[in-house]
Amino acid sequence: MFVTKRSEHNPILVPNRNHYWESFAVFNMCVVKKGETVYGLYRAMSAIDHMREQKQISVVGIAESRDGVNFTNRRIFLAPGEEWDLYGCEDPRVTFFEGKYYIFYTALSKYPFGPEGIKVAVAVSKDLKNIGERHFVTPFNAKAMTLFPERIGGKIVVIFSARTDTPPAKMVFAYLDKIEDLWSPDFWREWEKNMDLYTIKPERGEFDHAEVGAPPIKTKYGWLLVYSHIQNYIRTDQNSHLGVVFGVEALLLHLQDPQKIIGRTRGPILVPEEPYELSGYVDNVIFPTGALVEGGELVIYYGATDTTVCSARVNLRDLLGSMRPQSSEKFFFKRFAKNPIIIPRSENAWEAQATFNPAAIDLKGKVYILYRAFSADNTSTIGLAVSKNGTDIIERLEDPIYTPREDFEKKKIENGFSGCEDPRITKIGSTLYMCYTAYDSIGPPRVAITSITLKDFLARAWNWAKPSLITPRDLDDKDTCIFPEKLRDGYLVAHRVGGEVCGDYIHSLDLEKEEVKKCIRIIGPRNNTWDSAKVGIATPPIKTRYGWLLLYHGVSRSHNTYRVGAVLLDLKDPAIVLARSTDPIFEPEMEYEKSGSVNNVVFPCGVIVRKGLLYIYYGGADKVVGVATMKLDIILKALRN
Repeated sequence: MFVTKRSEHNPILVPNRNHYWESFAVFNMCVVKKGETVYGLYRAMSAIDHMREQKQISVVGIAESRDGVNFTNRRIFLAPGEEWDLYGCEDPRVTFFEGKYYIFYTALSKYPFGPEGIKVAVAVSKDLKNIGERHFVTPFNAKAMTLFPERIGGKIVVIFSARTDTPPAKMVFAYLDKIEDLWSPDFWREWEKNMDLYTIKPERGEFDHAEVGAPPIKTKYGWLLVYSHIQNYIRTDQNSHLGVVFGVEALLLHLQDPQKIIGRTRGPILVPEEPYELSGYVDNVIFPTGALVEGGELVIYYGATDTTVCSARVNLRDLLGSMRPQSSEKFFFKRFAKNPIIIPRSENAWEAQATFNPAAIDLKGKVYILYRAFSADNTSTIGLAVSKNGTDIIERLEDPIYTPREDFEKKKIENGFSGCEDPRITKIGSTLYMCYTAYDSIGPPRVAITSITLKDFLARAWNWAKPSLITPRDLDDKDTCIFPEKLRDGYLVAHRVGGEVCGDYIHSLDLEKEEVKKCIRIIGPRNNTWDSAKVGIATPPIKTRYGWLLLYHGVSRSHNTYRVGAVLLDLKDPAIVLARSTDPIFEPEMEYEKSGSVNNVVFPCGVIVRKGLLYIYYGGADKVVGVATMKLDIILKALRN
């Protein structure tokens, strides 16, 4: 689990209308640190020249910064001047290697642009003030070359993207004995014969595209390579209904054998979300070209909409921990080996079809799991199972502990879905309050809340209070819980309206007189991410010294997979989000989560904490109940970072 934080100064570099050579766009910056100064080399696009066939020219600019955010002294570093880059110099990558700075760039030798005129060149400088030499590198179509900052096994190593303009592109390596081989046609002629031997494939799907991003960074676990991963880049009839999504991801490469991938992010570190990433010269594009490690954080520099330079930070420990198979189980929820812990029982008609989406509460040394049970006629009731250790079930009642009682939850259409769904339970004082989705098979679902005294619950005297509807009529409102203590403005009820998690305050626990009337937005879907279609609360919040920890579920627009993320909310005003996980911390992986009544679903409704360990109780594929654990402090540290 990790959290990505964009710079509050974004965009950190914008076009300068007073500089003709960078008045239209500045983007795709690569950075290198020299002493206390950060040098940023970036692609700059000129103002439009209406008298030329090629209206705009790209050059490589350079700027300086003391803090990596505020860049000054902007000037042209590299401009077209050779036959191989006559029509533009694009997207520099700079590496300090054996006493010199090597600046690779995309060289455009023909106009109109085409694959045969898009190749790699390199400039060499001793001081980032003057260029000592320039060389043409690849005699074939290629881009995004960058140099590892030290020899590996005695070899000079470069990684780049070959055949980028004649897909499918390849991410490839080259190993050299001497630096002059970089611009040797003989070397590349021999290399090209065996290109496939030097290829890695980081793409996730057959229609995806990957391109080298920033120069590799050496860590104690491996070479960290930040790269561009573009979903659905290759358009076909099969994926025409899906959007193209530009993402920033990372690979961890073996220190001695960099072609061996030993770790990777499970999804994007960044995707276009902010206005400056969604609208510009080329909409909905972000592209990473630079990275630095500063104070335990990875700082990523990227171009936004081919218009500006932006940066974002992620805690390096959290990122590497999430990528490494050896440690990743610490950074994600770990399933109980004997899952599922509750499955349907055909002998009990009320729970014969499915058992899922459970609430949970820890009382007097036992965990009480209140699960949604589904009958053959599609009626939902609430069953009860008990565990001492939080994982193994020691008791399961033969009859439901809560059944539909009111007209608003009783079936109106034969065999239609109806009843009491997806409970979430909160203890306030000596009373347990249970929120659930009430559905009568006709109207939109509404949230009902009931209560029972702690004494009656433990005595198995199911004297539940008469349920009251607390969400408005004719509004699809679900996924609800009440916060466990009274806040300044009352008791906060978290609920979902449409695809957003909202909140509203009720002034008392006299529930017959209370109703939520507002949608104070807490979180909503994020563009292009795993939670881009809708979000809703998963479990009731947990109070910590740093804020309210709230787990939530999210669904992507490109598929119907339910995953789980985390947010940290302000203690005094929980509508204020302090932090939100970038990646999901739990997602369907096992067969009982991928295949069931609704495929590809993990849906927690219950959570407890024991000895610093967080237990979540969840529905798998709307069919069974599972349990998974994770250290609470891992989640809190990642969110606080």
